[in-house]
Amino acid sequence: MTRTRKPVGRIAFVGAGPGDPGLLTRRAHDALVDADQVVYDRGVPESLLDAVRSQAREDAQFTPAEGAPGDVAKVLISAARSGLNAVHLVAGDPFGHDSVVKEVQAVARTAAHFEVVPGVGQAEGVATYAGVPLPGVRTAADVEDVSTLDFDALAAAVGRGSLALAVDAGDLAAIRDGLLAAGVEGATGVGVTGDGTGETQYTTTSTVDSFVAAALGFTGRVVLTVGEGVGQRDKLSWWENRPLYGWKVLVPRTKEQAGVMSARLRAYGAIPCEVPTIAVEPPRTPAQMERAVKGLVDGRYAWVIFTSVNAVRAVWEKFAEHGLDARHFGGVKIACIGEATADAVRAFGIQPELIPSGEQSSDGLLAEFSPHDEILDPVGRVLLPRADIATETLAAGLTERGWEVDDVTAYRTVRAAPPPAEIRDAIKSGGFDAVLFTSSSTVRNLVGIAGKPHARTVVAVIGPKTAETATEFGLRVDVQPPHASVPDLVEALAAYAVELREKLAAMPAKQRRGSKVQGPTALRFR
Repeated sequence: MTRTRKPVGRIAFVGAGPGDPGLLTRRAHDALVDADQVVYDRGVPESLLDAVRSQAREDAQFTPAEGAPGDVAKVLISAARSGLNAVHLVAGDPFGHDSVVKEVQAVARTAAHFEVVPGVGQAEGVATYAGVPLPGVRTAADVEDVSTLDFDALAAAVGRGSLALAVDAGDLAAIRDGLLAAGVEGATGVGVTGDGTGETQYTTTSTVDSFVAAALGFTGRVVLTVGEGVGQRDKLSWWENRPLYGWKVLVPRTKEQAGVMSARLRAYGAIPCEVPTIAVEPPRTPAQMERAVKGLVDGRYAWVIFTSVNAVRAVWEKFAEHGLDARHFGGVKIACIGEATADAVRAFGIQPELIPSGEQSSDGLLAEFSPHDEILDPVGRVLLPRADIATETLAAGLTERGWEVDDVTAYRTVRAAPPPAEIRDAIKSGGFDAVLFTSSSTVRNLVGIAGKPHARTVVAVIGPKTAETATEFGLRVDVQPPHASVPDLVEALAAYAVELREKLAAMPAKQRRGSKVQGPTALRFR
């Protein structure tokens, strides 16, 4: 009789780093993606947990670590014996926590397979994000119990180089007293950073004498940096000095559509809030699209012109229904109104023949689209799959150039449901520092479902048509990129923020207080 061998699970103690999900190591990412059960410490930021959950297995269980080290170890060992892969996710580095060291020792006494995945230490990682170098002989530690600190050793470290400690904000007074008693000069520079590597990271600089008062209002875990490196923060601070740092930016698009824009905004330090204003639905009758797809396969069209990512998606979904793929576009040339649409086409393995090099709009495409020539273009018909509310500019312009146009409804756009009350209130009261509009319909629909953005909110639009619509609705357009694309729109907003910062920095203090400029950029100078 053959016995079925029970699967053997694994245990991993994974360092989450200081909080920014981008600082997870590749090995940590792989362990989390492969986990059946994740036990996480309460010190791990919710934003990092959300990022981990989004990539984990659908059936993965996430539970907070409860009880003493022995209790947590029992949970992990039980999971491994059941054939599951278990992870204990901790802030910083696993061996920076005495409790985790005890858990590893408990697991090591069993036959369970385990590994320890290092993470960026909270103290050192946050110091770097705060722009505080730790030159010379450095001491960095994630402190769980202040009573165990050797203040004489810490004072010696400050004298020889730099010190960074991750501690609870409630322990700052005890650390000040300990450093002063150990002989550290009261005028020595100190930095205190809250929400290290997070969206709202904030650093205050002072001295050993005054840092407790300067950090009033800080809660939870903070990172304390002491020594000569603190004085270099003005030149080396980068995380908090990104152009849009702290800006709350309204993105009137669905999460699926807003991915690239939100990622770029976050790279510049902004906090994007995605609010769908449009819902995409199939056409009421599929007959037009059915005929269009048959015409593509039969060689009825010389060109297909895509004016949006949604149009590309609609055509490929219809292709998939009929078992077709990119090979059935053979002989048909493709034009795209902009780079985002072109990227959607490239994702299906096809390189567009035409993308406007200048203005990425209907007018920009028409300016570069050749008139129909009966000798060079034996097939004189163009397929234009679009939304049901698209303007006639492009179809009319193609007709003037001698082309026959099949203007087909590929999808319908309908107004989305209103956002939650708190979002609507923030829009109307100036709770958002900026709003980015990517089409005329996003302007109309946002105003329709949530009201007009407050006058202090910076309004950025992707192109001239969107600008016209925003003006019609009484909005002041502050930012418009030279080229109509999402990357250029975000770049233009970042450049605008830098310009505001430079103007405010040049103002006398009295004028800054009276300035009409709003948002985080202005607040830094007040």
